Amino acid sequence: MADSLWIIGVAMTKFMRYKDKDLIDLGTEAATGALADAGLSIFDAEILAAGCLYDTNGIGQRIQKQIGQTGIPVYNVTNACATGATAFRVAAMAIKAGEASIGLAVGLEQMGKVGLLGVQPGKKDKNFEPSGRYGAVGPVEGVLGTSLMPGTFAQSGMEYAYQHDGVGFEQFAKVAEKNHAHSVLNPLAQYQKAFSLDEIMTAEMIAYPNTLLMCCPTGDGAAAAVLCSGERLKSLPADVQSRAVKVSASVMTSDPYVDGGSVQFDVNTLTRQAADKAYEQAGVDPQDLDLVELHDCFATAELRHYDNLRLCPEGGAGEWIDKRGPWRDGQIPVNVSGGLLSKGHPLGATGIANIYEVATHLRGEAGDRQIEGANVGLTHVIGLGSACAIHILEKSAV
Repeated sequence: MADSLWIIGVAMTKFMRYKDKDLIDLGTEAATGALADAGLSIFDAEILAAGCLYDTNGIGQRIQKQIGQTGIPVYNVTNACATGATAFRVAAMAIKAGEASIGLAVGLEQMGKVGLLGVQPGKKDKNFEPSGRYGAVGPVEGVLGTSLMPGTFAQSGMEYAYQHDGVGFEQFAKVAEKNHAHSVLNPLAQYQKAFSLDEIMTAEMIAYPNTLLMCCPTGDGAAAAVLCSGERLKSLPADVQSRAVKVSASVMTSDPYVDGGSVQFDVNTLTRQAADKAYEQAGVDPQDLDLVELHDCFATAELRHYDNLRLCPEGGAGEWIDKRGPWRDGQIPVNVSGGLLSKGHPLGATGIANIYEVATHLRGEAGDRQIEGANVGLTHVIGLGSACAIHILEKSAV
């Protein structure tokens, strides 16, 4: 079994809506970019794991047809919004098990303006024009907020507000204000525009308390990572070793059974269980984190996850955002990429895109958005259906 696990190459496309590239083009761009970043080629990879939610028809093999068919095992996975992170874990587990020493994980999606709800890609509903915001695609949603994603996360946010003082519409809106402001520094973000708190709070209401600017956009994109064992890393060039990022924890949870039946879409329990296990596995405390990329599909989700990930005192998420704790110049920067709210959310790509972002900061290669002195970071993604994946990454000591 591998003694340790390392990321030696990462890449992602800009998240946007592509008219001149198809799904496989995007996956190929990310895959070849990550391999080049590691100084390798597809002929060095011993396993390929590909994740895509909307297209499950041999995605990994189709990418190989563009970058090289080498006969290695290919695993195609789908796991809601945790699809990319699941592909990453498949490659990671193969290496940890000793079945491979180098693996390639790719997450990709081409969604255009269609979210997880509503019409499927290539089809049109004569009753409305999709807004391109996650879940904000139906004429009823703006009135009642009853569709799956907006309703689920709106209710979750309001439950938290009911249970704890200092949490209301303004605190949720401040999450979106932060992430839109952060996106200005990220050239790969789908949107790079700051909005005032007033603009966010007065935007079209989707499912209270989430307005349109508090819902993430969907689109197209891909991200990839090259992983290797600690033993194989020793044989690679010094510059690869010095830029390697250690995977100190890789954890995934799913819906637990509770008395009276399972609790469907309990994203808070999923996250708390995964976080506690990840901190123990990595041997770090939440306060050791230098940055976090978490699943902010809606502003309400991010605020709750401050608490779920133990980034703030229990019940203190409202006070923490008021004190600018998760801003890039705050106590623990959260979603300095702009988060899903601005960076975008092509579902299959998101999990690895979060890993790309944290790894880039740990390498000191994030440019204008660099968090100085970043040594430890955490990535978090939720896939309703249900799955939660958390990875803790650490800067190379070489």
